[in-house]
Amino acid sequence: MADKHTKEQRRKNMQAIKSKSKLEDKAAAELWRRGIRFRRNVKSLFGKPDIAIKKYKIVVFIDSCFWHGCDIHGNTPKSNKEYWEAKLKRNKVRDSEVTSYYKEKGWNILRIWEHEFMKDFNMAIDKIEKFIKETKDEFSKRR
Repeated sequence: MADKHTKEQRRKNMQAIKSKSKLEDKAAAELWRRGIRFRRNVKSLFGKPDIAIKKYKIVVFIDSCFWHGCDIHGNTPKSNKEYWEAKLKRNKVRDSEVTSYYKEKGWNILRIWEHEFMKDFNMAIDKIEKFIKETKDEFSKRR
């Protein structure tokens, strides 16, 4: 099926997609409200994690169901199917590479799906908060 937009219109649509989502903004605001301090989208870290605490080697990625190919909610657009299949497959491969990188370097990594927030926002935030607090506690015990 042919794309319904001109190349120029498609390019403008794709450029309008921001690197920070409203969900990430909302999650970050709630974590900050709960007293958790972190940095967002740290360019110096591989994969530009959504949330990072370098001191404790913590990275958190909030993966959207569409862009990261969720098995439950992910879908492939019907137009330009070959492009989208390759793009979404590459995103999954990159996610795997990023996860492996941090595990090999001894970092603590959490990947959480967008649908977990949609199902129960507070439970998803609790999961991140618990992960960060437990990691900090383990770090403190080793010192």
